[in-house]
Amino acid sequence: MNRLLLSVCFLIISFMASAQVVGTITNTKGEPLPFVNILIENTYKGTTSNDDGYYELNITEPKTYTIIYTYLGYKTVREKVAVEKFPYTIDVTLQEESVSLGEVVIDAEDNPANAIIRQAIANRKENLEKIQSFEANFYSRGLIKIKDAPEKILGQEVGDLGGGLDSTRSGIIYLSETISKIQFLRPDKLKEKITASKVSGDDNGFSFNTAIDVNYNFYNNTVEFGNEIVSPIANNAFGYYRYKLEGVFYDERGNLINKINVIPKSENDPVFSGTIYIVEDQWTIYALELDITGVQARIPVVDVISLKQSFSYSEAIDMWAVISQSIDFKYQFLGIKGDGRFTAVYSDYEFNTGLTKADFGREIVAFENEANKKDSLFWKTLRPVPLTIEERTDYIKKDSIQIVKESKPYLDSIDRANNRFKLGSILGYTYQNSHKDFRAGWDIPTVPQFNTVQGYTAKANLFYIKNYDEFKRFFRANANLEYGFSDERLRATGSLTYKFNNTSRRFLTLSGGVSAEQFNPSETISPLINSVSTLFFEDNYMKLYDRSFLQLSYSEELFNGFRFYTTLSYDRRKALFNTTDQVFINEDDDMYTSNNPLDETAYGVAPFETHNILKANVTAQINFGQEYLSYPDSKFNIGNDAYPTLVLSYEKGFGATNSDYNFDQIKARLYQSFNVADKGRFRYNLRAGKFFNADDIAFIDYQHFNGNQTHVSTEGNYTNVFNNLPYYAGSTNDAYLEAHAEHDFNGFILGKVPLLNKLNFNLVVGAHLLATPDVKPYQEYSIGVDNIGWGKWRFLRVDYIRSYQSGFQSDAILFGLKFF
Repeated sequence: MNRLLLSVCFLIISFMASAQVVGTITNTKGEPLPFVNILIENTYKGTTSNDDGYYELNITEPKTYTIIYTYLGYKTVREKVAVEKFPYTIDVTLQEESVSLGEVVIDAEDNPANAIIRQAIANRKENLEKIQSFEANFYSRGLIKIKDAPEKILGQEVGDLGGGLDSTRSGIIYLSETISKIQFLRPDKLKEKITASKVSGDDNGFSFNTAIDVNYNFYNNTVEFGNEIVSPIANNAFGYYRYKLEGVFYDERGNLINKINVIPKSENDPVFSGTIYIVEDQWTIYALELDITGVQARIPVVDVISLKQSFSYSEAIDMWAVISQSIDFKYQFLGIKGDGRFTAVYSDYEFNTGLTKADFGREIVAFENEANKKDSLFWKTLRPVPLTIEERTDYIKKDSIQIVKESKPYLDSIDRANNRFKLGSILGYTYQNSHKDFRAGWDIPTVPQFNTVQGYTAKANLFYIKNYDEFKRFFRANANLEYGFSDERLRATGSLTYKFNNTSRRFLTLSGGVSAEQFNPSETISPLINSVSTLFFEDNYMKLYDRSFLQLSYSEELFNGFRFYTTLSYDRRKALFNTTDQVFINEDDDMYTSNNPLDETAYGVAPFETHNILKANVTAQINFGQEYLSYPDSKFNIGNDAYPTLVLSYEKGFGATNSDYNFDQIKARLYQSFNVADKGRFRYNLRAGKFFNADDIAFIDYQHFNGNQTHVSTEGNYTNVFNNLPYYAGSTNDAYLEAHAEHDFNGFILGKVPLLNKLNFNLVVGAHLLATPDVKPYQEYSIGVDNIGWGKWRFLRVDYIRSYQSGFQSDAILFGLKFF
């Protein structure tokens, strides 16, 4: 502890000594003021005070400077100083701004705030287009704390979270910084080159806080903030907000600033609340202080998020540009609670520099080599927001802990403790060697499962995992054992997988064994739901066959957005039959169906003959518009809602012992999900395909469609299932077209209904189509309510479904459970 305190003191002294212009900013009561903007006049060179009110301004040349201190709610201070030597200390006291309504003429016929907001809306597009492009330096710091952390979560030990918890089980669990250069081109091109990244307690880590994630422009109609949130100056803002003029004041340039309170009309709408400051006559944003709840942002774990933006005037473009931004949040879920802040500082702007689309590609974030290896001197020199004492201490403590935790003696001691066999280890045990980075063990599921072919089943999973290069490469071996107590059959499968790299993510897998598998490879009915349906309702929907196989699989991203998959397998397929009629609730007018999906009354009749067959599959997945983040030796792909994903496949069955079972199939899939401004999220999923030479193939190889006869779903959305179609009713060996569309209004409709809007429910509508040459097209339409529950627990969705096929077929109520 003495060494730790000595290190902190030494760091503070060296920190002060290396600073150029430093000081503390307080109010008239002597209280420190965080997030004060400090700028050299007529430039975008500056800094921001930290939570302790301390700042440092990187000035290297001795001369006379005019330094401006601005903070919302306080009068701007302009200090002209002649700096002759370094370090130079300037402590500043800010006085509260006098916000007055005395100069505002109140019109009884109209709210004066409404007139100001109308002007801001009228000039919104013009102000948005003033900045066609820019380049800037960017700094970001992320801090997440936890308070009173529980010892266990869902039965799992929490530990000390990397040394972040103190004796009260509270502390910093994430602290990181980035320094980068960013480029922007209207309307939405933004790329970032990260030159430095630092993560507390991980000298090999890369920060996840980037400029891409905090690019909030309130001149757009909506701001993507978890959900698409309506801007207070959007074209349709008066449909969502009420406004109140709190007062006016003058800034240091003599501009009249209107302070306007932003009030949501409905607390559950995707809107902000708080204050927006509008510059008179220019009708631009001077600053904003806005809050949004987790309910409004559709981020259930968050209680509230507070966003602050401060702007500075640019004479070059006659425009106010963001110079600093902070995002504060509080969270609470599953007994875990805490708070955090993400701070961002923009500096050295260059506006309208002539950037074009040719300057931008799909790489949106790139880390320089050695970006995470910068020393403390580098950070002291370039960090625009000084660390607080708490943050400095966290860096020192966790860096020291990391050295200890990476030592072989420490790793061996941890392994000895964790590898100790206990009574509970019978159901699950892991042996690990942290120094050599491998794990091995087993897991035995405790939830029993039942089907009419195997009866009750017992399962065990064995595994071995060896990681290389900090998880960029790995080798995994798995074995799955399953015993059916009714058919008295032990089945086993295994796989060997090697991941070659973390850029193209090349995988090679060899697998094989014997398993009981569903005819539909999508496994549209889960074992748990089938167990309940079978034992309690006497509805044995799961249909199984016996598969003995050896399979080789390979996949790789050949170039950005284009991923290639191929498999080759040798299968022996054999029919299975019911072996048990056990049921908990036996209804006199009900009985189990056969295991033949072609005929539920064909007991003991095989749906296909036992055979061997070779199967090959080649698939290309094209993610149009795919963007990505580049790390040293790694690549992380980012989906782009503006573009769909296309999947093209060719499948061939050949060498079958029954030549009738050979076949060819081509198929395609197109799917996409995107927000429709503030009106919710739309999803669609289209599939089409065609078989060739497949008149008499085995039913296993038909194209099967995901049905649902249980009236229960565990899917998040229904764009991959027909919820009122029997599981194998539409299966075909010919051409087919499958289409699903669903729109979640996300509160846009129900949020406008008085009283009902208090419940925070979402209206969801859907349409589904299945067409094959053999039968009339099947159609399904649904209307439902999602986000049902209480507080943060929104686990239920209820839909009413009607299906048609040459007229009305049937209807149903579907219950969607989202906690599985």
